[in-house]
Amino acid sequence: MEHRYFNRAVKCALVIFLMQLGIHALEAQDKVPRDYIAYKANDALVIDGKSDESAWKKAPWSQDYIDIEGVKTPTYRTRMKMLWDEDYLYVLAEMEEPHVWATLKQRDTVIFYNNDFEIFIDPDGDTHNYYEYEMNAHNTLWDLFLTKPYRNHGKVIDSWDIQGVKSAVHIDGTLNNSSDLDKGWTVEIALPWKVITEASSGGGVPENQFWRINFSRVNWDFDLKEGRYSRKKDEKGKFMPEYNWVWSPQGVINMHEPEHWGYVYFSSEEAGGNANFSIPKDDHIKWHMYSLYRGILHVREGAVGQVSQPKVILGQTVKAVYEQSSFGWTISVKSPFTGKTLVITEDGKFKTLDVKN
Repeated sequence: MEHRYFNRAVKCALVIFLMQLGIHALEAQDKVPRDYIAYKANDALVIDGKSDESAWKKAPWSQDYIDIEGVKTPTYRTRMKMLWDEDYLYVLAEMEEPHVWATLKQRDTVIFYNNDFEIFIDPDGDTHNYYEYEMNAHNTLWDLFLTKPYRNHGKVIDSWDIQGVKSAVHIDGTLNNSSDLDKGWTVEIALPWKVITEASSGGGVPENQFWRINFSRVNWDFDLKEGRYSRKKDEKGKFMPEYNWVWSPQGVINMHEPEHWGYVYFSSEEAGGNANFSIPKDDHIKWHMYSLYRGILHVREGAVGQVSQPKVILGQTVKAVYEQSSFGWTISVKSPFTGKTLVITEDGKFKTLDVKN
């Protein structure tokens, strides 16, 4: 399949956006990502932005979203539900908002210039080859495939589309009407497995398995001119910074550190079930390894030396190893829990080697 990459305008827009966010303004803390159990839909779902079906009523709500750094409470409430069946992964998100507005109507434009809802999916949890999906209250979509996070200088494939995606918006109020107050807007999305498993090593529906997923809501202060909404500017004419509210906190103002994303477990039980899920112990080691990795990548003083410092994780002492070769440097740990060797390569990719000797 032939792809075109971001044009200069979109590249510049992303650079400006990331600069405004101030990536690494706060170093990510060692916080446990959130987890969610997505149950199987026990009836057909109509994608209309509503949760009338019994499966949605039985599906649990997630925790309320929090500010991206995991510190502040958002101005407006956001929460989501997830379901799945043999054909689709379903997402329903409910967003409190007294002024529901949107201006962008062309697919694959820079949707986060409006208030939006975003999904990030890394099927293998290796931080490479992941998807980003955005939509606004006009139900305008932007879907991307990223070969690596921005820190690792990967390619952003803007022409990649989630073929067959279904989405709808329900507005509890009136869109773009500044004369009244709204209650909010709800999005409902059906993501076809046949597309979103393209970057999965197994290639199939991850029944009784987990994927690394996160959700973001971008919200802007606004100006009104002749009844029309637009992003608010400061006294110097620059756009005011946006708010970033997420399901699983990143600890830093950057969604493109996939190691912080949450864990979604796809239970074979139908909605209303009582499944259990625990994040694998090796993943606790993985978070520590990425903390070391970020230190080296951003040339923090003493970062290499910190790698060999022992750390107690879940009651076990873990010691990482930093190695250099003609292929680049790596950080590795032999897990005391599974005996497997966990590795992060210089370009940030995570690997598990099943070596138990």
